[in-house]
Amino acid sequence: MKEHFHKKEVLEKIMPVIENTAMRYDLIPLEVTLEKENGNWFLRIYIYSMKHSVNHQDCENISRSLGDMLDEIIPFKYYLEVSSPGLDKKLKSPREYQIFKGHSVLLKLKNPVSDELPKTFKGKLVDYNDSFGLKILSSETGKEYEIDPSNLFSIRLNDIDEI
Repeated sequence: MKEHFHKKEVLEKIMPVIENTAMRYDLIPLEVTLEKENGNWFLRIYIYSMKHSVNHQDCENISRSLGDMLDEIIPFKYYLEVSSPGLDKKLKSPREYQIFKGHSVLLKLKNPVSDELPKTFKGKLVDYNDSFGLKILSSETGKEYEIDPSNLFSIRLNDIDEI
């Protein structure tokens, strides 16, 4: 007999375990997805460190620490993948805006915020809060702009330029 489950419920059950495990290694789980591809379930965890670049050992530590605990919670066969978010990660939430303050970003806007600034530009993520949204220092004009998140088409890390 096939066991029925809801993906959202499984994610809600495993998130505290993932967050606590990541915290033990001074890591942050930025994104956790549970997706079915070609008949197989994949649990993908993207981790980040405020202190160093995520490396193979970080991913291995999280994988080994989580394996048995997740097997007890997740009621089906799945493949666990743990990785860094990548140098061009798309930022998706206020939490990520806070985490990546000070990083170089590439923005694509729905509408320009200034006549002197195109809809697509590079800058530094200076700040974020709920009242003014994102504060970006444009690489092109050298000026700071406040951008409402609803005006974002996308915002990606652009730290590859800093390597």
